[in-house]
Amino acid sequence: MVAPYLIIGIGNEYRGDDGVGLVVVRTLQVLQCTLIALANVTFVECSGDGTELLELWATNRNVIIIDAVSSGQPAGTILRLGIQAQHIPLACTFNSTHTFGLAEALGMARVLHELPSSLVVYAIEGRQFAPGNSLSPEVEQAIDDVIWYIIKEIEGGLAALHLSEKASPAT
Repeated sequence: MVAPYLIIGIGNEYRGDDGVGLVVVRTLQVLQCTLIALANVTFVECSGDGTELLELWATNRNVIIIDAVSSGQPAGTILRLGIQAQHIPLACTFNSTHTFGLAEALGMARVLHELPSSLVVYAIEGRQFAPGNSLSPEVEQAIDDVIWYIIKEIEGGLAALHLSEKASPAT
């Protein structure tokens, strides 16, 4: 039996690519009734407030977070960050309207030794974060790959990707 997972999609659907985490979670929810791998998964949409994130993952051992990022990579690049093994690179900026967002929550949880056993962040490089409700074409194209990676992650079949690699099922 697959261990239970909490999957958190972070974003604001009215700020362009910032909404990608929400789109991924909503798509996975639709797939939940047809994929055994998603049977023991709880899905949550979150605005990115750090205190809410700390509360959400406090009682969960396996957490996957999806969020948009600005790191200087080409738009649509997928970064997989295994939080126990690596810190968020300084070049990565999560586009939050909160002063205490994902990066700060991860830092605090690390210091307080309150990280879940497994916490993985799938960060998708965005191109535009201005008000508006449509994703850029590059980010839209990355959604299917992120979903594939998350399913493989849950099934235990995804080898760790390095931050510098662009995630793609073909690699």
